[in-house]
Amino acid sequence: MTDISPPKGRGALAKREARLAWGLLFPTIAIVALVVIVPLLAIFWISVKPVKLGDLRPAEMRLRISLRDNDAQSQVEYRVINPSREHVIHGAGFDTTLPEGVTLTGDLPKGCALSGQDLHCEFGDLAPRFNERYRIDARVTGDAKSLQRPVRDSATVARGKADNILTNSTFTLENFTKLFDGSEFWSVLGVTLFYTIFGTLGALLVGLFAALLLNKDFRGQGILRGLYLFPYVAPVIAVAFTWITLFDPFSGSANALLIQMGVSQGAINFFGQKPLALIMVTVFEIWRYFPLSFLFILARMQSIDTDMYEAADMDGASPFQKFWYLSMPQLLGILSVLFLLRFIWTFNKFDDIFLLTGGNAGTRTLTVDVYEQAFAVSNIGAGAAVAVVVFGCLLIFAALFFRTMSREEGL
Repeated sequence: MTDISPPKGRGALAKREARLAWGLLFPTIAIVALVVIVPLLAIFWISVKPVKLGDLRPAEMRLRISLRDNDAQSQVEYRVINPSREHVIHGAGFDTTLPEGVTLTGDLPKGCALSGQDLHCEFGDLAPRFNERYRIDARVTGDAKSLQRPVRDSATVARGKADNILTNSTFTLENFTKLFDGSEFWSVLGVTLFYTIFGTLGALLVGLFAALLLNKDFRGQGILRGLYLFPYVAPVIAVAFTWITLFDPFSGSANALLIQMGVSQGAINFFGQKPLALIMVTVFEIWRYFPLSFLFILARMQSIDTDMYEAADMDGASPFQKFWYLSMPQLLGILSVLFLLRFIWTFNKFDDIFLLTGGNAGTRTLTVDVYEQAFAVSNIGAGAAVAVVVFGCLLIFAALFFRTMSREEGL
């Protein structure tokens, strides 16, 4: 018999195809690395650095030159400034060329030398918050006022190098130590888990219920589907403002309706008191994002073969039995994917809570805490540490989720 099995090893054509495939994939891999991996590595780097908001701009020597003229004496003033409150500027100095018509006649500051119209100065190290004026007597030929601008705009090169906290070898775990030592972190983590778990499950359940309602053909089905999609497609700032106005304790329609119905004796501050504010932002999360679950679940339900439902009808199965024993096994795959995606997206959600409550009244989540630490407190390192914790929590959840799903599928 003739051996028709494929030859062992990879042929030249297969190798060329593999190289071509990697060549085509390389731009995508590079873009993903630049957009995702590099910022992620930067966050890990900053989280172990004692970085404040002001440290993002490296310290540099500032030089201001002006011509002071009066009837008695003209002077050229050099103001040397180190604006940093913590860092020393090493090797500070400057070179400048005086305009024609201005001649220095007084004693030069220590470390300065004059060669014609060229002035060279070396100040060494400038301490933090250094601010010193050096005034040198000068002789002005011509109109002093017309020379003031040329002196101020004279060609000047300032020198000096300060230690950059972002690139030096100083590392610390203080950001994480303070984060885990404080009781506030665990409270914020609890709020985040409540908001994420109930927001995710609520969006899935409401989406499943909406899909069941629209799984049958009836008049006006298209209009109802469009209304279901409105919360998801509407701009978040518009719907958040609408909710705030609707539930306002002074002029909101919801409070007026509850008082007229006798449900409430007075105005309720829905977004301003614990724990009602957390419940409200969770309800907003469910209302806003259930349409995404609705679309995916409805698409999966409409792809299920109807023959088994007809067989179940012949066997006398109830609607609940058909749903539980026939529909649910078919929907588990899409429900699992939706749960994973919605959990990750809700855990990372920032704009909804920030627009509704600003993180007040017990609604401060980890993502809001990142913003508060980085910009409100001006501690970039602490904000990055919280972001690392968010990444770690999502990584743990994803690992547990895939492990559980693998066991259920028998993999």
